[in-house]
Amino acid sequence: MLTDYHSHLEKGTLTIDYLKQFVDTAKEKGIQEFGISEHAYHFYETKNIVSKPWMEERRYYKMDDYVDLFKRADQLGMDVRMSIEMDYTPGKHAEMEAFIKSYPFDYVIGSVHWVEDFGIDLAEYRKEWDRRDLYDTYRSYYDQIVTLAESNLFDIVGHIDLVKIFKYVPTDQEFLLEQYERITDALKNSKTCVEISSAGLRKPVGRIYPEPELLSLCYKKGIPIVLSSDAHEPHQVGENYESSIKLAKEIGYTKLMTFQNGERKEVDLG
Repeated sequence: MLTDYHSHLEKGTLTIDYLKQFVDTAKEKGIQEFGISEHAYHFYETKNIVSKPWMEERRYYKMDDYVDLFKRADQLGMDVRMSIEMDYTPGKHAEMEAFIKSYPFDYVIGSVHWVEDFGIDLAEYRKEWDRRDLYDTYRSYYDQIVTLAESNLFDIVGHIDLVKIFKYVPTDQEFLLEQYERITDALKNSKTCVEISSAGLRKPVGRIYPEPELLSLCYKKGIPIVLSSDAHEPHQVGENYESSIKLAKEIGYTKLMTFQNGERKEVDLG
């Protein structure tokens, strides 16, 4: 079996016709488990959790409309999971938990995109990388990955080493391995799976998330995986999956985790 649990409708509309383009592409790519995980900051109902000027310019959905879209898809026999990608926000655990419990998500992705006021993966903030201490940024980023895992609020951690996106990477391998050890220690004690995301291959870094060394630690510590493309357009669904599958199998993975109605089931990796 193959999964693609990380994709977004934000470049189009919350309509059946647009959703169908994603679902049809998943079928064409042989992906049996497909889900939409729209960014939580797009929804008015998350304003008490995540609120930055950049987000407020992009907050234009209502959760009721999102839930209704998936209800209509189900009525039409469309096999698609409903998820959300939540910007993990330190100090907002109670608010995140309340939001997650308020809707019938099949699974929930938690991701770190911000280090305080620094949008680490946004082109608008790219020059900030040259103004900040690289090691401090990495340490702060992975601090949040640790507490994300410890919160046990999320089924999947998204693009776990997104911090490398613009190729700003510490040369001190010992430092990186220290970060990998502490985040995998936190993950092994949580319910949170790691996604192998092919999205990194179309980003400036040109590498899969996560790095092989990090994924190897996940495997050794028994942390389950899913496959994802982080598609923002229909044609990106399942993109570069041959590379993701190859990496997973080289590391030793033979199983994937699947989700439906908040329940999880391990299946053979296709």
